[in-house]
Amino acid sequence: MQWFTADQYWLARLVFQRALAAVYLVAFLSAVLQFRALIGERGMLPVPRYVEQVPFRRAPSLFQLHYSDRFFAAVCWAGCGCAAALVAGVDGLLPLWGAMLLWIVPWVLYLSIVNVGQTWYAFGWESLLLEVGFLAVFLGNDETAPPVLVLFLLRWVLFRVEFGAGLIKMRGDACWRKLTCLYFHHETQPMPGPLSWFFHHLPKPVHRMEVAANHFTQLVVPVLLFTPQPIATAAACLMIATQLWLVLSGNFSWLNWITIVVALSVLDFGGVGAPADPPGAPLWYEVVVIAATALLLGLSYRPARNLVSRRQIMNYAFDPLHLVNAYGAFGSISRVRMEVVVEGTADTLPRHDSRWLEYEFKGKPGDVRRWPRQFAPYHLRLDWLMWFAALSPAYARPWFGPLVERLLDGDRDTLRLLRRSPFPPEAPPAYIRARLYRYRYTTWRELRETGACWERTYVREFMPPTHFGSAAQRR
Repeated sequence: MQWFTADQYWLARLVFQRALAAVYLVAFLSAVLQFRALIGERGMLPVPRYVEQVPFRRAPSLFQLHYSDRFFAAVCWAGCGCAAALVAGVDGLLPLWGAMLLWIVPWVLYLSIVNVGQTWYAFGWESLLLEVGFLAVFLGNDETAPPVLVLFLLRWVLFRVEFGAGLIKMRGDACWRKLTCLYFHHETQPMPGPLSWFFHHLPKPVHRMEVAANHFTQLVVPVLLFTPQPIATAAACLMIATQLWLVLSGNFSWLNWITIVVALSVLDFGGVGAPADPPGAPLWYEVVVIAATALLLGLSYRPARNLVSRRQIMNYAFDPLHLVNAYGAFGSISRVRMEVVVEGTADTLPRHDSRWLEYEFKGKPGDVRRWPRQFAPYHLRLDWLMWFAALSPAYARPWFGPLVERLLDGDRDTLRLLRRSPFPPEAPPAYIRARLYRYRYTTWRELRETGACWERTYVREFMPPTHFGSAAQRR
C-alpha cells in the first residue's frame, strides 16, 4: 500500500529514535541511582510491600513476579544497555522484526519500574515516555519508510501534551487569563535552574508577552500539526523553540526534552537520507501497525473526552500500560515559595540553645547563597517531592516519616540522595526536626550586597524534634 509509508520523514524518524533512546537512557540512570532509598527493600516506600497490596492487573510489572534490589538494579542496567544500543543505532542493523523487539525491551522494563514506583513516579513525563516509547516500537527501521499511521499518532500525542497544558491553564488559575502568572512562576516553580533568577527579574511586560506566546503555542499551534507541509513543520519548530525556552528557565526533568523529541518526528526533511528506491513494507508489518493504531485510537476516547471536559484532569494514565494518557502542567500557580528545611542535632535532649545543622538537598533551594544548578533532564525525585511537601503536609504523609527515620539511622543510600549531610553515617543525629520557610528571590541590589540569590523567613514548625522511636511510630 503506497499510502502506508512516508519517505520524506526518513531522517526525522532517525533523529527521533536516537533522541528518544537518549531520554530512555537518562530515565534508567535516574532509576538505578536513586531506587534503593526510595522504593528498595529498605526504602521509604518498599516495592515488596506495594506489590503485596496491588494486583498485577492494576500494575503490570516484572516486579510483581519477583523483587530484590539486585534484580531491580539488573533491570535498570539492562535498560541502560538497551537504550545505549539504540542511541548507537543497533536497531538499524537488525531485521525489521528484530528492531521492533529491541524497541519493546526498554518499554517493558520502564513500565515495570513506573508501575511499582508509587508517588515517586507519579509524574506526567513518566507516562509520556511510555506512550511515546510504545509508538517507537512500530516506527520501523531502514527496511521500510516510516508508517504514516504511527507518524499521525505521534502528532496526536504532541497535540494532547500541548493543547491539554493550554486548556488546563485557561480553566485553572485566573493569572493565566490575566497574563500575570509569570510574575510568580519562575520563583515558585518546583526546582529553579541557574537562569531562573534572571527570568524572574525580566520586566513585567515581557512576562505578559511570555504568557501570551505560551497560549498561542499551546492553544493554536497544535491544530496546525495536522495541516499540510510546510505548515506542520513550522508548527513543530515553534513548539521546539518554546520548549527550549522552558529548558533555560527551570528544571522540569525530561518533560521538555521528550516534547522536543516528539516534535522532531513532525519535521519534513524532504526525504533526506532515504534510499533512491525505498523498500516496501511487508504485509505482516502493515497488519501489526494497523492493529496497533486501531487499539490506540479506541483508547483515545477517554483522553479526548477529558480535553473537552470542564473537569479536565492532567497527568493521568487511563490504562495500566500507559498507552494513551492525559497531560498538562501548572493549572495553578503558587504566589509564594515555601520550603521545608530539615535539620538535625547531636544533643540527646534538645534545648532552646541546641545547635541544629541543616541537611542540604541537591536541587531544591536551601542555603540562600547557593545558586541553583541545572539537573534536567535528570530527575531528582526526592527534591521534587519536597516541593510538594511544602505545599501541603498531606503530600508527604506516606514517605516523610520514613525519610526522617533513615536520616536518624544514618542510612547511606538515603544520604546519597542529598548534596550534603552535616552528620556522617557512623554518627547520625539524635533528633531531626523540619521547619517551613518562605523563600523569595533577592533583588539586584540585595544580590550585589549579600551575594545571596534567596532571602528566607521562618513561617512555622513543619515537624517537631523527633528521635528514632517516635519517627518509627509515625510510619
